[in-house]
Amino acid sequence: MKTAMFTALSLAALLGTAAAQTAADRPVATSGTATTTTRPAAAAPAAAVSADYHLTVGDKLRIDVYKDAQLSQQLQVRPDGKITLPLVGDVVAAGRTPIELRDSIVKSLADYMKDPTVTVIVLETTPPVFYINGEVSKPGVYTMNGHLSVIQAIAMAGGFTDFANRKDITIQRGTQRLHFNYKEALDEDTRREPMQLQAGDTIIVK
Repeated sequence: MKTAMFTALSLAALLGTAAAQTAADRPVATSGTATTTTRPAAAAPAAAVSADYHLTVGDKLRIDVYKDAQLSQQLQVRPDGKITLPLVGDVVAAGRTPIELRDSIVKSLADYMKDPTVTVIVLETTPPVFYINGEVSKPGVYTMNGHLSVIQAIAMAGGFTDFANRKDITIQRGTQRLHFNYKEALDEDTRREPMQLQAGDTIIVK
């Protein structure tokens, strides 16, 4: 009889402990709102980029605005080279370094808050590419492996067609339109340091 009673008490104690643990794991209602304890999400690791890295289409970014969770965003650079932030609206990102993008956002936010503190973190980069279209043999998208000049890029695209204007080639870089004279670049008397491409540049040969 004693053994049976002891077993029953032990079982009750075990059940009581399990019930207490289960109750502790349930959401706790506070002022009519259910709250749960969750582990904080691990922050996405930043990509290893150099200080002079220029953002390009497809790059994933984290924009942190100090003490403003609504303005802080994780974004991807759109095909038009821009990102969109609350209050600020569209901001050109492609072709800029993270520091240049940060400064642009700070300048725009200064109209809405005092001394905004902004951090731009590159979470993920896309393979650097350039675009070339117009009067070349093989227009299209090409991957950049290291430094690449406009002359080298044109060679990768198979060179010019017979109708190409080699004296006025346009390089679209973000909102900038740069001009390049291919003939002048090859001339011994006027030869200069070859113009280097940046990721996301578009070469237009008319």
